[in-house]
Parts: sequence; C-alpha cells; structure tokens
Amino acid sequence: MKSILSFITLAVMLPGLYEPVSLPTPPDNKLPVAENLFIITTDGFRWQELFTGADSTLINSEKYTPDTSTLKLLYWAESPEERRKKLMPFFWNVIAAKGQIFGNRTYGNNVNVANSYAISYPGYNEIFTGNTDITIASNRKKNNPNINVLEYLNGKEAFHGKVAAFTSWDVFPYILNTDRNALPINSGYAELKEPETETEYLINKVQSDVVQEKNATRQDALTFLTAKEYINKNKPRVVYLGLGETDEFAHQGRYDLYLNKATEVDKMIADLWHWVQTTPGYKDHTTFLITTDHGRGSKSSRWTSHGELINGSSQTWFAVIGPGVKGIGEIREKGQYYQSQLAETIAGILGEKFILQNAAPPVSLR
Repeated sequence: MKSILSFITLAVMLPGLYEPVSLPTPPDNKLPVAENLFIITTDGFRWQELFTGADSTLINSEKYTPDTSTLKLLYWAESPEERRKKLMPFFWNVIAAKGQIFGNRTYGNNVNVANSYAISYPGYNEIFTGNTDITIASNRKKNNPNINVLEYLNGKEAFHGKVAAFTSWDVFPYILNTDRNALPINSGYAELKEPETETEYLINKVQSDVVQEKNATRQDALTFLTAKEYINKNKPRVVYLGLGETDEFAHQGRYDLYLNKATEVDKMIADLWHWVQTTPGYKDHTTFLITTDHGRGSKSSRWTSHGELINGSSQTWFAVIGPGVKGIGEIREKGQYYQSQLAETIAGILGEKFILQNAAPPVSLR
C-alpha cells in the first residue's frame, strides 16, 4: 500500500484527470442468479501474470528473483498458456472450464479502474460502491461516506446477518465503514471475538504469540483460516475475502515471493471452491467473483509500484464461476469493462439491484 501525491497537487498537474468515465451499456439480459456469493480479491496482482504467467525478464533477474533456477523450475515454460497453468492451476483448469475470465488485453478484452488514482482505497471503494469519489484519493484511514453494496445487502431481510468480511489489510473497516453499518469484519491482526472452537483459539494464539511484527497487512493464510472457520460455523450467504500479500511482496521487489503468493491465493480459492461444492446449501448455489483493486507498472523497471503516474496501474481483471455462468473461460472478444461495474454486478448475481447508489451498470455475463 502506498501513499500518493495530494489531491490539490494532482488537480493542478493533471487538469483533465477527473473527467467521468463513459461506461458501457450492457445488453438487456439478466445476470445468472445465485443464492450465495463469495467475493475474493488479491491486492495488486497484475493481469500480465494471470494471463501469461511468469515474466521472462523478472524471473531471470537476480535483483527481483534471488533463486532464479528454482523459480523457473516451478513457474517457467515456453508458452504463456503453460506458464499461467503452472502459476494458477485452479484458474486455468477449473475456472477456464466452468467460468469466465475477463481482462486479457492481448485480445483487446480490457478491464480498468475508473478512478484516477490506481491505489488500494480508491480501488476498493470503486468495487464496493460503484462510484469514483474523487475525495477518496489516498489510503488514509478515514471512514468512507459512500454506501457500499455489502451493507446494502445486509440491510435486506433476506441477507441480514448473513454478510461478513475477512481481510488481510487493516484499512477495510474504514473502507466499508463499519462504524456506520456494524458489518461483521475481521481485519488485519484483529483477534476473533468470543472464540468457541479450538481453531478459533489457535488463530488468536498465533496472532498474539507468534507474530512479532504486526504491520498493516496480516498473512493471507491467517485471513483465510479465519474466514473459513467462520463460514463453516455460521453459513453466511455473502462473504468478502480480501487477500493482500501479492501487493506487499511486489512493493518489496520480491518477484519470487509475489509469484509464490499468487499460487497460494489460487490454492486458497481452490480449497474454498471444493468446500463449497461438497457442502449442502452451498453446492451448486454459490458464485465466486474474483478480482483485484489495481494493476501495477507494466514495465519491468516499474512493476513494484502503481499509481496515477505509472503506466499500467489502471489495468485489472476479474473472473466469475458459479451456477448459470456459462463455461466460456478466457473472454477473447474486444470490450471495455470498468471496476465500477462490479458493485451492481455483485447485487445482480444475488437477484438484487443496488438502487441506493448511482452505480455503474453491471457486467453482462454470458
């Protein structure tokens, strides 16, 4: 997570920056409706690695990949299709067969943030509120004034008390404004309240006794275990799982660990999907929506960073798998999608309309 130039400075430097984005109007068809929805994000994960696997320059650079020989055995292959399967096997063996994956710019299938900043808080605000509030211009911990789709759903009788969020980054209670809506959220290194199971006690113990340096981003493995324990016990209908270590290791310039964390994210999604598909009430009734909050620098020398002045930072992607979603896989049709469409898409997948916001239209799934 990074700070950015002040809003005033940017407004002077880039006077045309805040023009509204023209959003596409989808065809007049309904989204495939599911009873449950799991929203999963992996912070700052580039479309380049998702669609083409390990970058040849970065994986061969000892500056970014200290043990190049081992990483190449794990992730390198001659073709992009082979490389991406090595890196993200669940994506390219399961979602590619049963779902839809958007954002391969090689085919002109473009997904972008609509906000001007291309950093995390504005990105997550866009995903969950459907707007690009220009006053949200940094990652500072301040309560979001915009209504988000999770609290909107939690306010509906059918979903009340059945919406929950688990995030590695500790800014999410502000992004989702839990002071206003009391959404249940476990974020950063916050302990589980009133633990009951042995796993919950162990998670709290690990966080309090083992973790020595408590930075802003919790280890994704702990976030995942916390979320899965809650899901298994409480059976929510809407879950948000926000993972963050792909971004953390990219900022540190560790391409090897960035790739490793991407593979771990893929395994977590696979584990969660398997649980869903073997659990009554969730099996064949649950959709996964997977995405990221921003891109990164497209050049090898800028991949560690992102922001409004770094080319490639606005380029993102998303994937969907679930009941009624046709198994088209990688979308190769030319098109332009924006992150701001996802809030209404989230509501639409659950058979609702996010009417409290002037949100962007939903994505039209096949």
